[in-house]
Amino acid sequence: MSNMNQNDIISVLKSEIQDYEIKTTIKETGTVISIGDGIATVYGLDNAMYGELVEFETGVRGIVQNLNRKTIGCVLLGSDYGLKEGSKVVRTQKRAGVPVSDKVIGRVLNALGNPIDGKGAIETNEFYPIENEAAGVCTRKPVTVPLQTGILAIDSMFPIGRGQRELIIGDRQTGKTSIAIDTILNQKGQDVICIYVAIGQKASTVAKIVSTLTKHGAMEYSVVVSSSASDLAPLQYIAPYSGTAIAEYFMNQGKDVLIVYDDLSKHAVAYRTMSLLLERSPGREAYPGDVFYLHSRLLERSCRLDDKYGGGSITALPIIETLAGDVSAYIPTNVISITDGQIFLESELFFAGVRPKAAGSLRIDLAQYREMEVFTQFASDLDKTTKDLLDHGKHLIELLKQPLSKPLSLHEQVILLVTANNRLFNDVPVKDMKSFRSDLMDYFRAKYNNIIEEIDKSKVLTDELINEIIKAAKEFKK
Repeated sequence: MSNMNQNDIISVLKSEIQDYEIKTTIKETGTVISIGDGIATVYGLDNAMYGELVEFETGVRGIVQNLNRKTIGCVLLGSDYGLKEGSKVVRTQKRAGVPVSDKVIGRVLNALGNPIDGKGAIETNEFYPIENEAAGVCTRKPVTVPLQTGILAIDSMFPIGRGQRELIIGDRQTGKTSIAIDTILNQKGQDVICIYVAIGQKASTVAKIVSTLTKHGAMEYSVVVSSSASDLAPLQYIAPYSGTAIAEYFMNQGKDVLIVYDDLSKHAVAYRTMSLLLERSPGREAYPGDVFYLHSRLLERSCRLDDKYGGGSITALPIIETLAGDVSAYIPTNVISITDGQIFLESELFFAGVRPKAAGSLRIDLAQYREMEVFTQFASDLDKTTKDLLDHGKHLIELLKQPLSKPLSLHEQVILLVTANNRLFNDVPVKDMKSFRSDLMDYFRAKYNNIIEEIDKSKVLTDELINEIIKAAKEFKK
């Protein structure tokens, strides 16, 4: 017998023996004892862990969410069609996770990380668990690099840092999603990967957002994770965790990531639905007792890693919808206490055309203007100081109005703010502010490109630079 044949026989025998061992291992199997509303109670899986994936005989998967003395409660990640009492369930011994790779950029995925944009399958090489422990204090470093939203009112008054969590909160239809989408558009060329997680939104709304991102060329660096309103509650519940797992994959490569959760109010409602079906005891507003932990363990995963650990970051923009401006409700107060700062959108201001509300001296000037505005409704004769203050306030408000999907670059923001703070806009009629602004910027681009380059390159505003901007603006006004 030739040497070749001998080797062949040995390799076949080896594989037979290995397969034999696999065949003889016993898989832990349980039995469904009750099923309904997407919840299965299973008997016989004594060693199952919380958060583990289990597989039912119809091929549908579930996540272990309740551990009782004799049984476990599983939420199904698909239809319960064909499952009944006595159906078999096996442990997978895997935590729920999503497949990840660089190829997910530019795609629309569901909560399980599968593509739903009809562009074919995605080649993935790794698997990230959706629930992951947040980075510890020793692996983090301070937040020092800004992340520009391109919205003048935000960047000028409460700048967001890479690795921070900034809450966008307000009633429905006050422009919360618009701020988040504009921030994503503004990351073009900033080397930031953006992830937009839509939780419980209408499919048509998500499609509209995807088309906006595509139109502005933002899908080249973005991923959309969508669990729409028609999805099961467990899928809406895991969507933000799946999005964060994808964000962590990029962060571990040393990249900066921006993640938007739109919105966490609907996420909490999905979790409440799931918990009540699992027969957990309800607490305030019928939410389960651990609803704070639901969001804290999610948002804690946003951080800026130390250079030793890759130096990547995740910046989170969670969105919360309030009812009639009530920020003292249960979920809003929870998320306010977890996040580093809040952008509050007030419907009164929105309808008055001030979008978004802005809270240096710009903040104080606006606050004084708002205060005086109330008094001046009754007074007719005003002294010069008050008149000036009101006039300056009106011009500032006009300056901060900004059209949708038109984020401002850093140099535009700096030039406009320096001009405004030095009250060079105040003698321009309010109705002409918009055209004056754009003409001023055109003038800078044509004649003072060196100032623009200096701002974009150094990102530091020196007294010298301020004087140059003022001089150029005065020259333009002449």
